[in-house]
Amino acid sequence: MPGGNLEDRLAALSATATDEDGVVTVTVGSSGVVTGLRLDDRVQRLGGATLSAEILRTMRRAQAALAEQVAVAVDETVGAETEDGKAVLDSYTERFLGDPEEPPAPVMPSARPFPTFENTPTLPHQSPGNGYESGRDSRAR
Repeated sequence: MPGGNLEDRLAALSATATDEDGVVTVTVGSSGVVTGLRLDDRVQRLGGATLSAEILRTMRRAQAALAEQVAVAVDETVGAETEDGKAVLDSYTERFLGDPEEPPAPVMPSARPFPTFENTPTLPHQSPGNGYESGRDSRAR
């Protein structure tokens, strides 16, 4: 029979994952935020892009393990079929149970690049290289 305090159980959860080579170990807290990162000395042999990809992949594995722990806690407390249980499970599943090998989708679309402006004189008697760049009229000299 379900029972206990789900909020306390969830607050106490954490999950740890290690990559296949044992080089990267990531621990996440109950919210899925990284609370621990251990790198073996062998990381010095990895390039920056490889290391960052491995850290992210391992972090997603830890978050997926956390979602599985949440499912157990929900089932043992309020029950997975209750409205509260479904809401909690949906929240963790949506955030953490994707493919750990696939990078997560960006939360917000990237910003458009800053617009560029042509460096052309606005008055017919001004020409680039003749005082225009400083914002002064070339006749003011």
